Amino acid sequence: MLGKMARKIVSPPPAEAIDLEEVLTESPVAAEPAALTVFNVTEEDTGLRLDHYLVARIPDVSRVRVQQLVEQGKVLVNDRPAKASLKLKGSEQIEITGTVEAAPLKAFAEDIPLDVVFEDKELAVVNKPAGMVVHASTGSAEDPRNRGTLVNALLFRFNKLSEMGGELRPGIVHRLDKDTSGLIVVAKNDVAHRKLVEQFSSRQVHKTYIALVHNWPKSDEGTVNDPIGRDPRNRTRMSTSGIESRTAVSHYKVVERLLTPYGRFALVEVRIETGRTHQIRVHMSSIGHPIVGDTLYGAPQILLPNTLARERQGNAISSRTEAKKARSHGESAATLSLPRNFLHAAHLNFTHPKSGRAVEFEAPLPEDLQSFLEKLRRAAEAAG
Repeated sequence: MLGKMARKIVSPPPAEAIDLEEVLTESPVAAEPAALTVFNVTEEDTGLRLDHYLVARIPDVSRVRVQQLVEQGKVLVNDRPAKASLKLKGSEQIEITGTVEAAPLKAFAEDIPLDVVFEDKELAVVNKPAGMVVHASTGSAEDPRNRGTLVNALLFRFNKLSEMGGELRPGIVHRLDKDTSGLIVVAKNDVAHRKLVEQFSSRQVHKTYIALVHNWPKSDEGTVNDPIGRDPRNRTRMSTSGIESRTAVSHYKVVERLLTPYGRFALVEVRIETGRTHQIRVHMSSIGHPIVGDTLYGAPQILLPNTLARERQGNAISSRTEAKKARSHGESAATLSLPRNFLHAAHLNFTHPKSGRAVEFEAPLPEDLQSFLEKLRRAAEAAG
């Protein structure tokens, strides 16, 4: 799988399945404060801006959403509409009388190149590049964050997609993280979409990822079977000790071990039985093997050429501190860095919703990951 991968359609071998968690059939609903919510301001809050006060007391609602509530007259201070910048005096009563009224966000077409591995009248399989968001989530069509998405590119390329995902996510059956590259299947009509969803739900769709992780796993194969939920201290992260955790199972197999001056690395194939958010990233980090480039889950931002030597001396390395020292001594040229996660969805197989035939697709490692891997291989060879 790690050599040059031919894109093909063949009968798939047995593999683990993916849970329905990855299947997207409903548009995400942004958190809204409940109607007729009342807050009594105290002396401790004197001097705070109105919007800052509300954001602090409604943690699941963004400042932008609070400001929209104020602008639409849905926030009353002592029974009167107020500005977001109002400075509180410490004795007011604040009442939220409704929710934000906003036009529904719709996906729009953009002329963006796509690597289409396969397509017919029912579906398409796309090799998504890293850095591309699958679909927009919040804000307006003019919001820069909602441009350049996979959905926007799909609408330009195919014009018509299934409508089961709603106007925001037409055709989208499952997802990949923004910084994860690789294969994703897209439905062109509702019948194909529904049948693909059923396959995800019954664990008949199989995916294998390629990842480069820090440190060497103790065994060549292993399974991580730890539930995953939202990290209570950082809502951008998931955790094996998170809130409302759900079952998650990942199987990994070591393909190659690298001993380099930058440390020990393992190239692994990972199959997932479930599809929780950030699952592979969380699971590999939880067992001491964060994915290279994944700073959110513990990987260093910069790889230093003295890492292995310091490890052998029993010294822990603070990447940020050591990187500053390296730069100050003119050693930055010897460092390595990867601006995204070394994680790639390399293999995908399922049953074609129209023909009923087993289909299988593969995508080679993208150039940035292959180049980074070759640098580590050369470093390992040079070190002997």
